[in-house]
Amino acid sequence: MTATGPLMLLDTASLYFRAYYGVPDSVKAPDGTPVNAVRGLLDMIARLVTDHRPTRLVACWDEDWRPAFRVEAIPSYKAHRVAEGSTEQEEVPDTLAPQVPVIAEVLAALGIARAGAAGFEADDVIGTLTHRESGHGPVLVVTGDRDLFQLVDDDAPVRVLYTIRGIKDIEQVDTARLAEKYAVASGSAYADMAVLRGDPSDGLPGVAGIGEKTAAALLARYGDLATLLAARDAGDPGLTATQRRRLTEAADYLAVAPGVVRVATDAPVTLAPRRAGGDSFDLPREPADPEALVDLTARWGLESSVRRVLNALAQQH
Repeated sequence: MTATGPLMLLDTASLYFRAYYGVPDSVKAPDGTPVNAVRGLLDMIARLVTDHRPTRLVACWDEDWRPAFRVEAIPSYKAHRVAEGSTEQEEVPDTLAPQVPVIAEVLAALGIARAGAAGFEADDVIGTLTHRESGHGPVLVVTGDRDLFQLVDDDAPVRVLYTIRGIKDIEQVDTARLAEKYAVASGSAYADMAVLRGDPSDGLPGVAGIGEKTAAALLARYGDLATLLAARDAGDPGLTATQRRRLTEAADYLAVAPGVVRVATDAPVTLAPRRAGGDSFDLPREPADPEALVDLTARWGLESSVRRVLNALAQQH
């Protein structure tokens, strides 16, 4: 296949969580096991391939949902999501957890590439693959997580397809959209704003008293976080006394937060084994393991969703 279309990178966990909550749990396999996340994710892949016509597709995976280097920097990072009685496991709904291995098996049988990196999150896999692709072709990042807005770059080009609700409502985010909605000039500026604003959903405290609008205004004035902090240290009159005090009080947090918020661009990304082998990101022309796909489809009652994916893939060749 000639690589003329975009590389599409899926923030897989984000998407199957969205699918889980967007598709009724009455969607079940023949044995009564819920498969709403599996069906929803497959339907989303079919729609994305049909609508955006990528030539390559990678399902990016969390090998470590709460990496040690982030927790060491900010111990509260995702701490509220740790399952009760565990020190490492993420709290996942009881009827979602068993569906995750099924998703991996079905992707492998289809021949859709799946990539992870030991000790890193899917966000870091996406950041690394995006960095590797820079200058070689367009990238579409599909996620329900605003953190990945930091990768938006019209010059590269990189856009984010943001799943707002469920699996049907998708917003395309480019630099213009960041400026319109968040008053920041770039994906990098979005990351700086996220450091200042913080994010309770990730356990990031931010700078007390500096919300999204104030953070965006400060970045518009100083350009980036490093210049803003230099202005703080120099006593720049462009900062109010209160702003300078708040930035000073948060100095310890601000020293480590950028390394937590910004995704890695050098993670040791590896491809998960596929049933037919291979290391290509290309969309499969046909299932990697047709027999396994038939068995999985029948076992889990995925006939309509698998058919939609196969039809979508066939239309790209």
